[in-house]
Amino acid sequence: MAKLEVKDLLDSGVHFGHLTRKWDPNMAPYIYMERNGIHIINLYKTAAKLEEASKALSKIAASGRKILFVATKKQAKDIVAKKAADAKMPYITERWPGGMLTNFVTIRKAVKKMAAIDRMKKDGTFNTLSKKERLQVDRLRTKLEKNLGSISEMTRLPGALFVVDIKREYIAIKEAQKLKIPIFAMVDTNSDPRQVDYVIPANDDASKSIEKIMSAVSEAVIEGLAVRKAEKEGKSEANETEHKTTNSEIKPTTVKEEE
Repeated sequence: MAKLEVKDLLDSGVHFGHLTRKWDPNMAPYIYMERNGIHIINLYKTAAKLEEASKALSKIAASGRKILFVATKKQAKDIVAKKAADAKMPYITERWPGGMLTNFVTIRKAVKKMAAIDRMKKDGTFNTLSKKERLQVDRLRTKLEKNLGSISEMTRLPGALFVVDIKREYIAIKEAQKLKIPIFAMVDTNSDPRQVDYVIPANDDASKSIEKIMSAVSEAVIEGLAVRKAEKEGKSEANETEHKTTNSEIKPTTVKEEE
């Protein structure tokens, strides 16, 4: 896992916080200084917290559990969608569906509805519908895809939530807290870090800053998945070797001819 240097974070503007009048006092431990009315984040703490979060995320990925990425703000959504997709993880970059976690059963029903429409198109049932009905079904499919497309493979609650801008995604944060799902997040100087289990103090408004943090996070998740794959392959090879050894130890029995 490549460790991000403070210079890399500095070059990406990760250190720029909000105006001092908009700060949350609970972010004081992560603030280095104030400059021209803006709080400057302590990047040494950012680097340490990012490394800690990356290790934890890598372990979760290695365990086989999903990490749900959430970012609906304009400057973050495309970056998060790409990085989460690279790591083969689900993400929400449109409106957060209320009850996404706390009412997961209902969300799964919507995902199944989407799968049923896809089956209709494959088996030809869709073509037997009237033009108006086909239009309605297509609209429903588009709406479901927009809101739930990336979570269609998520068959159970995620092992963790990764959020960009916890003030904006407060509903997602509350649902995860209620279900005791670990929360990882980029936390800016205007937010309360006590809501998050793994705080990454960082500028959550600039695309360069989001890109830098998300690159490190997705890399950690990908490494965790690689560890899981290697372990699976190792077990498979061990079982195969054991099976061959067992078979070779079984001596063929011979039937003694009667004299």
